[in-house]
Amino acid sequence: MCQHLREFVIDMQLNRIIRETKRTDIQYIMQVMEAAKGIMRQSGNMHQWGDGYPSEDVIAADMEKHGSFVIEDEGKVVGYFAFLPSPDPTYYNIYNGEWLDDTQTYHVVHRIASTPQVHGIFSSIIDFCTAHETNLRVDTHRDNKIMQHNLLKHGFTYCGIIYLANGDERLAYQRLV
Repeated sequence: MCQHLREFVIDMQLNRIIRETKRTDIQYIMQVMEAAKGIMRQSGNMHQWGDGYPSEDVIAADMEKHGSFVIEDEGKVVGYFAFLPSPDPTYYNIYNGEWLDDTQTYHVVHRIASTPQVHGIFSSIIDFCTAHETNLRVDTHRDNKIMQHNLLKHGFTYCGIIYLANGDERLAYQRLV
């Protein structure tokens, strides 16, 4: 990642910043992940992010690629996401549809998570990502209605189905700025 992605002020009123993850953030990120799983389960998404996923190892792998970011409000970690450059092998094949653009490079947004008491995290993440990339791809579980709603609300287009390395199906979306 480019050096200018290290920190990004999103909202001066909230003192909300997005910054690259530090090793000392991992415990807070794991708390955010557990809170996000709770939100998923309450909304009927019972199967996404099971079996210890995302783990500390997954977050560490995002960090090694300089694609791991936390969202802070008032200095407290309240959200997490990965912002990784293409190519993403799971996006090579898309079924029952097609990408809006399959020729340009893109960034993928993965592992979007926040605590339930904060609002506007998805908007902050997309503002950050679109400030750095004009071609974004995201995938989500069929049961993740909250994410599907947010993606459509923020200008993403449903493109088709992709399969993760483990064979799990995901709904794929793309946004061209």
